[in-house]
Amino acid sequence: MALIAPSVLAADFLNLQGAIDLIENSAADWYHLDIMDGLFVPNISYGQPVVEAINRQATKPLDVHLMIMGPDRYIDDFCKAGAHVLTVHWEACTHLHRTVHAIRQAGMKAGVSLNPHTPVSLLEDILADVDLVLLMSVNPGFGGQKFIERTYAKISELKDLKEKTGSKALIEIDGGVGLHNAEKLVQAGADVLVAGSAVFGAEEPQEVIERLKKF
Repeated sequence: MALIAPSVLAADFLNLQGAIDLIENSAADWYHLDIMDGLFVPNISYGQPVVEAINRQATKPLDVHLMIMGPDRYIDDFCKAGAHVLTVHWEACTHLHRTVHAIRQAGMKAGVSLNPHTPVSLLEDILADVDLVLLMSVNPGFGGQKFIERTYAKISELKDLKEKTGSKALIEIDGGVGLHNAEKLVQAGADVLVAGSAVFGAEEPQEVIERLKKF
């Protein structure tokens, strides 16, 4: 059974309280919070003040995904804001080993994300040091995109690499995840499913979360 992390990026920003209430009163396990800077990805979302505001009411872990350049500058800021898991992109880090250990030293779990075009094999030397690997199953920056089918093969490759390196990292999938493909993703080896539009665009979002939890 996978952990479910609704993506707040897909929520109604005029009613974030409603999104918090939904997640708190549902079977969801984590909040997934996407931080975008308009440089690493072609969009700007929100920053530490919003994360901090959500954390004041959240009783579930905050899974913070930094889609930004130079994430090292903000490790302490997001720790103070309440991040439980802090994920950075392989493509955005010059010294990934240093970044991962700085996240852990700050007291958070460290995640590394790969864009769709980035091969899993590049994680071999860092995989044993991370707590989570987030595979982007769409190109990062916008919600509501079509799922990239190659993701299933990447999950299998990552499972093999985990076994080779002795890593205990969770495998998280983000992008185009919904009831139509959740079962196949879990069967392939996914541990955490990020669902945005599938949850917040549904007429009965709590029911969707409950159904996702059953796979």
